[in-house]
Amino acid sequence: MTSEHSPELAARAAQQHVVVIGGGIGGLVAARECAKVGMRVTLLEASETLGGSIRTAELDGVVVDVGAESFATRGGHVRALVDELGLGDSVVSPQGGGAWLCGIPDAEDAPLPAGSLLGIPANPFQDDVRRIIGWRGAWRAYIDRLRPPLTVGHERSLGRLVGSRMGARVRDRLVAPVTAGVYSADPDDVDTDVAAPGLNAALTRIGSLSGAVGLLAAERKGKVPGAAVLGLVGGMGRLVEALRADLAAYGVELRTGTRAIRLDREAGRWTVGIESLSDEGADAPAETSLTATGVIVATAEPPARHLIDPHVSGLGDPGAAPAIEIVTLLLDAPELDAAPRGSGVLTVPGSHTAKALTHSTAKWGWLREAAAGRHLVRVSFGSQGEPAATAALDDAAAAALALSEASALLGVALREPQLLAAHRARHVQAQPSSLIGATERRAAIRTAVTAISGLAVVGAWVAGTGLAQVIPDAVAEADRLRAGLLWD
Repeated sequence: MTSEHSPELAARAAQQHVVVIGGGIGGLVAARECAKVGMRVTLLEASETLGGSIRTAELDGVVVDVGAESFATRGGHVRALVDELGLGDSVVSPQGGGAWLCGIPDAEDAPLPAGSLLGIPANPFQDDVRRIIGWRGAWRAYIDRLRPPLTVGHERSLGRLVGSRMGARVRDRLVAPVTAGVYSADPDDVDTDVAAPGLNAALTRIGSLSGAVGLLAAERKGKVPGAAVLGLVGGMGRLVEALRADLAAYGVELRTGTRAIRLDREAGRWTVGIESLSDEGADAPAETSLTATGVIVATAEPPARHLIDPHVSGLGDPGAAPAIEIVTLLLDAPELDAAPRGSGVLTVPGSHTAKALTHSTAKWGWLREAAAGRHLVRVSFGSQGEPAATAALDDAAAAALALSEASALLGVALREPQLLAAHRARHVQAQPSSLIGATERRAAIRTAVTAISGLAVVGAWVAGTGLAQVIPDAVAEADRLRAGLLWD
């Protein structure tokens, strides 16, 4: 924005009113981008709290993340926002060592092998790999090295690629626990090029899958080292609070307990039908609509589709979204002081009721200090196409099941009197971005939405799951919308 055009653009910006529907991280970032250029912005959030998948709770005086607890460092976008908001000094790396694997058929629980990619080993005879897949699995995986290069093809399914090259034991015992824990998906449904960029190309160059993993590992060594994920002292909820304060400074009107129920468009302007879900001000006349020059829909997929369906064609079918439950336990368990299973545990699918566990006080030093000798663990249930085992349970029964699973996964006998407090959180995730076809599906939705002037859609269902995808997408979409409003 050049200086000679700034007064004119500032005047145009002041004439705009953007309504952002949804107060998750995508909506907060998009609202900030529009407000930064002087646009009037109103943000509507149906619940009483902001943050979406970033949630906190207090367990016996300890504030903990019960949603997203970290952010991926790839791309640097999340870290850049954290720094802009003045939280750079609070960024921390995870501790506690690597994760363990539980539920291995005919084998003891063991640490996840080092030097692997999504569980795919570079050397199947490595001791920590062979401990999990056995000699039979190691020799079957070694056949991958002997296959002629001419048999190498481009396989989109990660599970089929691993199974055909290295055998069922590598796929089921090493790769499936990782894809279930990270993507809530079966490896056969995971897109190789999305989950492991460059793997197919390296396979073509090297001629073996294990060799391709080794090549990618060698290439990574030449890059700046660092953790794949980072957290914040005090929890990820601080990011939401910093965004809230920043939006307030920019003059953004934040309305919680207010739901958008419809969108209408006439003569280039939008009308957003709203309803209040809060009792506050119940005696006052109910406001039923807002007018806007631009609308950013930042909700989960079902309510977003309800709002934009009358205006957008070509959205395709809704994506299947796994329902995940996370039960966080605060424990008086000195036997966990030595972090017997590192920072957490993944399970071989079908072996345990829980799909994963995070030993939070082993993983985050700041949380260990806040817990003052007590321990926090997060037990995760549910996956793609599989309802969470806790879904039909009441809170007490869900906590009891989580305690039982934690005991089994950590290899420590935990008893009910050791449970000091528990919190249960349900998350309906967007369709995992790693699934086959998800990239094309999101691209088609984006194309359909951008054809409608003054409308943008952000959030995990169109950007891909994870803050590292949601945040830069929200910035780009807000920039596209505001450019259209200012110049068109």
